[in-house]
Amino acid sequence: MSNFLPKIGITQGDPNGVSLEIIFKLFNSDYLFNYCTPILYANPRPFAFLKKTFDTPNFQYTIIDSADKAKQGVLNLVICNNDEFKVEHGISSEQAAIQALSSIDAVLEDAKNGALDAIVTGPVNKQSIAAISPNFTGHTGYIANKLEITDYCMILFAENLRVALATEHVALENVSKNLSQESLIAKINTVHYSLLNDFLITRPRIAVLALNPHAGDGGIIGKEELEIIKPAIDTVFSETKLVYGPYSADTFFASKNLAAFDAVIAMYHDQGLIPFKTLTFNEGVNFTAGLQLIRTSPDHGTAYDIAGKNCASSSSFQNAIHEAIALAKNRVLFKEEFSNPLPFNEFKRERFKINF
Repeated sequence: MSNFLPKIGITQGDPNGVSLEIIFKLFNSDYLFNYCTPILYANPRPFAFLKKTFDTPNFQYTIIDSADKAKQGVLNLVICNNDEFKVEHGISSEQAAIQALSSIDAVLEDAKNGALDAIVTGPVNKQSIAAISPNFTGHTGYIANKLEITDYCMILFAENLRVALATEHVALENVSKNLSQESLIAKINTVHYSLLNDFLITRPRIAVLALNPHAGDGGIIGKEELEIIKPAIDTVFSETKLVYGPYSADTFFASKNLAAFDAVIAMYHDQGLIPFKTLTFNEGVNFTAGLQLIRTSPDHGTAYDIAGKNCASSSSFQNAIHEAIALAKNRVLFKEEFSNPLPFNEFKRERFKINF
């Protein structure tokens, strides 16, 4: 296990944003090579442009055909698109969207072939990609669809704070329409299994937030709690899963009760992400639970306003890579634990946390 270097596929993101700049910084030193075999899916032209821009002639990478040809101790580059492309930092364009999407599609091909242990996705411009791929609303749903996964869940986490979403990139007026007992039960079960399988928490405790103010006040301000959320919680609780709620969202994150749970499931995007990003100060990681391999990403966007200025913080992207490595190792440990005929040992993820 100590010699396991997971193969991490990294997408280039929007080449006019900060993604490639940050990737370049992270792999300009060699410390990450001690923990993983990184494979970047990118057009080599913008990458070579950055190498010249940052005046680092000794930066080393090797071009390969696919992840199964990856070499240890160096940044591997799979050419996903070799079209002429001029980097225009801070500019949203169709050409940049094509580059970003080709990178995602290429990494998913290797993922489907079982050649990768994890994926780390660079930030993209959803609007520009949607112009060329109309059903694109974000990485999470697109990746799950390409990998033919129906039960998945977006989880944002930093240290011991994990916030999952019952609905993702859905207009606020449509949130209630996208909630059902069946869909919420599926989300809860996906989060529960991920806490076991990916985070190595043996008895996960999950809090579920209400949709309406004051948890609906007994049906006075909405009936989703009575008709959807509480019945879904009761169903999974009857299966001996430690799932509780619905809790009023306006006080939950400010209370000491937060420390009592291993994950919180919010009903919609901003209900979960506003408190999460406030508490984690841009150190968080986006994780897709339920996939056949690990997928993480930084919790920031393309940052067009600072692209090309060499001032973008690499902390969230670095955390995304660190956690991809740790979670990939956790999955191996989880399988090893259950392949042992002896009783399941009590253990926590902290026991195996990698010290970078």
